[in-house]
This record gives sequence, structure tokens and C-alpha cells, in this order.
Amino acid sequence: MRIHDVTRPMVAGMPVWPGDPPCRCGWYARLPDDVANGAELSFGAHTGTHVDGPLHVLMDGAPIGRVPLDAFIGPATVVDTGGAAEIGPEWLAAHLPGHCERLLLRTRAWSEPGFPEGWPALTPDAARLLVTRGVRLLGGDAPSPDPFESKDLPVHHVLLGAGIPIVENLLLDDVSPGAYELIALPLRLAEADASPVRAVLLER
Repeated sequence: MRIHDVTRPMVAGMPVWPGDPPCRCGWYARLPDDVANGAELSFGAHTGTHVDGPLHVLMDGAPIGRVPLDAFIGPATVVDTGGAAEIGPEWLAAHLPGHCERLLLRTRAWSEPGFPEGWPALTPDAARLLVTRGVRLLGGDAPSPDPFESKDLPVHHVLLGAGIPIVENLLLDDVSPGAYELIALPLRLAEADASPVRAVLLER
């Protein structure tokens, strides 16, 4: 079995969505003056590789710590978006494997330095097709399944409204398209709308 770590490293000062809190790492205790090292972390819930829960866009949505864990463990399919400008229902119908439970889109959004401002985003109709097909989780290497300039996040509303969590900012550059086992567990945060994840793909 081969394990692919598809989590983006979290480092102080890493690019974040414009306006989000910066990622910081400090120390409240350091060797040799203290008995042990102790790191103090500060970042927004949407920093790096993370998963959005229903509370992210729904007033009465469940916090991420109450989303059932079975969505985050199981068969997943990596699909490369190639040169697609956007992911509409026709494109998705042609590329979505049958009985796909977890779809991971490789867009190479982070191919340039800095925070990306463009990637192949889903249309609301494509999101509705995922719901109809019974997909249980959508993931991707882009910062969002909606376009960067979106003001109302319609794809988030469709997916999270149907109970489908969204994993964003995966590191899929060196992962070939195909079938894997995904493990991407969120922290059990009782009040937050999202959580960092340590995402891995198992290749058997």
C-alpha cells in the first residue's frame, strides 16, 4: 500500500484567502530555557487544506464537529480537469465515474506563486448533478468549488445544503487520476464552520 499525503504544509505566512486571518506560529515555551517546547498556533479555519461544513454558509447548518465522519473515509476518485474553463453538468457527466462516492478535482490552481484568483469552478447545475449522483464528498486542489469572484457561493449552498462536505486546497499535483481510499478527518470542533484536515490517499 502506498500513502499519498495530499495535505498542503501549514507554515507561518502562507497564502490565505484575501481578508482571512494570517497563519502564525509562535512559542509560549522553548528549550533550553523551559522544560519543553510549546507551539502557539493562530490561523483561520479555512487555512490550507481544510473542509467546509454546513455552518459555513447555512445559518442553521451543523458545525463541522457534528458532520458524520463516514463522509471523510472511503473510496475516492481523482479526476483531472485538464483545460476546462469551468465544470458544468455536461463535462461532469462525461468524466464522473459511476458509483463515485468522493470526487477529488485536480485543477492545478496553485501552479503559480501566491494565492490563485482563477481555476475551473463548478456551476450550480454541476453541483446539483453531484447531489443527484449520490456523491458524498467533493474535494479539490482549488481554494473553492465556486469562482474566486463569487459573492453568494451558490455551489457551496447546493452541496452543503445537501450534506456534502467540501475539502479545499488539497495537494494533488503528484497524484495520478484514478481510484484511491481517502482519509481526511476534521477536528471535532463543536462551534466552528470548518476545520483543517490531514488528508491522505491510499493506493493499494
